[in-house]
Amino acid sequence: MALLPSPSSSLCHHRAAPFVPAAASAQARPRRGTLRVAAAGARSSPTAALMEVRPAAAGRRRCECFDLHQQIVPYAEAYAWQKSIVKRRIGLLNSGEDHSDTLIALQHPPVYTLGSDSNKGYLHFSKEDAPFEVHQIDRGGEVTYHGPGQLVMYPILNLRYHKEDVRWYFRSLEEVIIRALKSAFSIKASRVDGLTGVWVGDQKVAALGIHGSRMIVYHGLALNVTTDLTPFQMIDPCGIKDRGVGSIRQILQKESHGRETDDTLLMDIAYHSMVKEFAELFQLDLDTSPDCNFQEIRKFLC
Repeated sequence: MALLPSPSSSLCHHRAAPFVPAAASAQARPRRGTLRVAAAGARSSPTAALMEVRPAAAGRRRCECFDLHQQIVPYAEAYAWQKSIVKRRIGLLNSGEDHSDTLIALQHPPVYTLGSDSNKGYLHFSKEDAPFEVHQIDRGGEVTYHGPGQLVMYPILNLRYHKEDVRWYFRSLEEVIIRALKSAFSIKASRVDGLTGVWVGDQKVAALGIHGSRMIVYHGLALNVTTDLTPFQMIDPCGIKDRGVGSIRQILQKESHGRETDDTLLMDIAYHSMVKEFAELFQLDLDTSPDCNFQEIRKFLC
């Protein structure tokens, strides 16, 4: 079952129902067996190669977490990484052994990405003369920008173990961001009726876009932490022309009358707050890969 939204329910524009937390019984179903990991020395998926399987906390589904939130990872390679995980997970699904979700956190070099049915009119340049790389991918939604200083999180979840409702999942990701901004920075963020993403006033601070196969969803969210917002001026972000884009640093500097911020610290705080709220909302036991390095993961993406 493809989860790519139709034009009438674009994940950059649709009018979705309010967020309603799933019941605990819907979030965690009984699991059988353990996740199989390839023998030492075998060429396997990056997930299997870098993670040591341990039991999940009682009542919670395990989620392998790749923490690269201070690393810059090329977009095409991160996209290939997600696809390889989804492919492996579908194989496990077929044998009833998809017992672990995945979360990847990273940053990208400057890049524009477009959903599969994006309107090219939202670009203020020709693709042949683009200021940065441009990738058209299989998520829903319109054009957005990724760049250093933006926390990108790619959850790869099997919604059969949470709630089989893509709109609920989308609203849940928004809720994670709203809670994280409040708890870590005392920033009051919200949704905007008829739009998607997370907003502070008229400024969008986080964009979302997803796709999925057989209820395994991937892609995810991008939160502007210390991002240079200038490249957003070259597009209509998510097809929205009458609202702006903001960042955590920008908001905090405005509130403190221009006081300087420590960008590395802001990214660390944002990451840890986001991961905490993500684990709590989805009732997941995060198993973080120690010393995660994309140079090692790259070996499995050829």
